[in-house]
Amino acid sequence: MAFRGPKAWLWRWRRNPLKRRSDTVETWVVLGTWVLGVLAGVLAGWTAAQGAEHATALEPSARTPTVARVTGQAPGSSAGTGEVPSTTLRVWGKVRWTIPDGTTRTGWARVWPGSAVGTPVTVWTDSRGRLVTGPATPARARARAVKSGGPVGMGAAAVPFVTSHFLRARLERRRLDQWGTEWARFGPLWSRETW
Repeated sequence: MAFRGPKAWLWRWRRNPLKRRSDTVETWVVLGTWVLGVLAGVLAGWTAAQGAEHATALEPSARTPTVARVTGQAPGSSAGTGEVPSTTLRVWGKVRWTIPDGTTRTGWARVWPGSAVGTPVTVWTDSRGRLVTGPATPARARARAVKSGGPVGMGAAAVPFVTSHFLRARLERRRLDQWGTEWARFGPLWSRETW
């Protein structure tokens, strides 16, 4: 195991006679990458989350609860306990509803298992009378905001880091080329035999 000395914090910022200009540029690139990455990630993620929350807030105004009637016996059997079953026990059933202009429509909606013909069920419709999903609950709205803001934020933060990677690779190639040029000039002086 090789001996390691004490860790030098902020070593990139210390004065050093061997420090080249490309080392200083790389120091600023690393600092700029972290600052831009954090700022871009937070701002982009927050903006996307706010957009998702705004879109979710507009959902109730674009959706109308409508009473529909089951048109055929729903699959399954009702529990018969008299309790309201949980929403996870709902099944797909054919329903009919009337839109404000008096037109009757039919479609498939989630109903209680074993619902008889004529059983009322609440469905959500848009301005044209088409079936849509119900408005999101507050918990679902927060989940949507996180699902949209998280990936957008990470993607925005990745851009400075990827750019920095390529820029630092180019700086490294340039340092190696300079080192090769200097070695070609001074290497023969060091390799002379002094007997």
